[in-house]
Amino acid sequence: MNTARRPLLAAALSLAGAPLGLVPRSAGAQALSADSTGATLRLVERLLRLDEDGLDPRHYAIPDTALAAADAASYRLALHRAASLALMDLLGGRVRELPGRPDLRRDAAAVGMDRWLAELAATPDPAGVIERAALLPPGAAALKAELLAQKQIARRGQGATIPGDTTIDPGSVDATRIPALRARLSVEDPVLAAAPDAGARYDSVLEAAVRRWQALQGLEVDGRVGRISIGLLNRPLAARVDQVRVAMDMARARMAEPSERRIDVNVPDYTLRVVEEGRDLLTMAVIVGRRDRATPMLRVRMTALQFNPPWGVPERNAREDLLPRFRRDPQAMIDKGFRVFGMVDGQRQEIDPRTIDWASINPQRIPFFIRQDAGDFSALGRIKFIMPNNDDIYLHDTPDRHLFRRPDRAFSSGCIRLERPNDLMALLLDGMPGWDLARALRAIEARTTSAVSLRRQLPVLLRYDTVTVEAGGRVRIRPDIYELDAAYARAMAAARPMQVAAR
Repeated sequence: MNTARRPLLAAALSLAGAPLGLVPRSAGAQALSADSTGATLRLVERLLRLDEDGLDPRHYAIPDTALAAADAASYRLALHRAASLALMDLLGGRVRELPGRPDLRRDAAAVGMDRWLAELAATPDPAGVIERAALLPPGAAALKAELLAQKQIARRGQGATIPGDTTIDPGSVDATRIPALRARLSVEDPVLAAAPDAGARYDSVLEAAVRRWQALQGLEVDGRVGRISIGLLNRPLAARVDQVRVAMDMARARMAEPSERRIDVNVPDYTLRVVEEGRDLLTMAVIVGRRDRATPMLRVRMTALQFNPPWGVPERNAREDLLPRFRRDPQAMIDKGFRVFGMVDGQRQEIDPRTIDWASINPQRIPFFIRQDAGDFSALGRIKFIMPNNDDIYLHDTPDRHLFRRPDRAFSSGCIRLERPNDLMALLLDGMPGWDLARALRAIEARTTSAVSLRRQLPVLLRYDTVTVEAGGRVRIRPDIYELDAAYARAMAAARPMQVAAR
């Protein structure tokens, strides 16, 4: 609150007859029963600082001080309404749900909203109630500190960008781009900011700063500033502010996951965990959908394993990925186990790919069904983990093991590729009569397609958390690969009818 307004508000409240007391019952709500002008001042100041909690004070129609002198009853009612709306968002989240985000679930009953609203109406210290609500979610204090830090970085780095998109290599010299790179990184790297300026040369000090930044972003730490790094560096710093605001709001009234054994995949962090009663039983790297083929967020159950699975190629993959390869070398595709089927005299029959004029095929209307047989080259590897859903998403093995060495792993067409599929298979078969890892490996070595239904069908959550609070309160921010945080931030900014639940 502007300190110049404090005496004005105090005087207005005095003339209006502070303490606040109650609004008339006909108004349909209680006013704050603050017993002093000081308590009211503290409440107004706290509401004006809701931006520290990732909320926009403008959404809550905090009444102007002039109203206190002109109409004391209306002022008390408006202030109570503003405080109540803010309290409900601090406790329950400003965004209650979003389409396509089943990973966002609130537990309003666990919050006890009525109890909090009643306390707000009765307490002599309403600002204290707001403060406690703001710090209630796990990690709230660390996220609040990170929000402040990101806002300061955004202010310092406003307009700092790197021109061009060609790679900047360590040791190179560029009188325009390298000073721009140093200026951009100095905004958030105090070590680099305090180092001597090497001018146009990409020296070892700048390289060390680039490597630190790449590690924080989850990129390949090689010191080379390529297209992906430049894109992230040129992204508005305010976007990271929004990511922390989103994380704060997502944490509010977030429903606790069940204590039973479950599979948890944090898509933008490229990690899978098997969790039971809060303890990690297994952790591994995963590969998720590309930005243009995003992995959907899901809540499903894993029901079966398939050994040596064939791959029925989706139409989009056939059109965008396989058609150019068939045009180049149909024999190579045959060698990798791909088979082509078409309709002949009303019957589906296999067609030799070498007899097809692939150059004449319209990519928008491929008249064939393509399948890849199980084998060493199969895109699904040797194991498919089935979890029925409308998006035909599943977990699977992969022959492309080298991609797990990349810190950024958005390479698939939407399904989840596993770094250690055998370890997950062993956990899923644990306790199943007649099955163990040895028998499963024999089924794989048989090189024929077979399946087994799981006795213990674990819940699977595919979620999207780019901002996480780690042990010790350290906050880690990953890139918003699908721009779901940006969509959430837009939802937070959207206006909502200002209503206080009837009491």
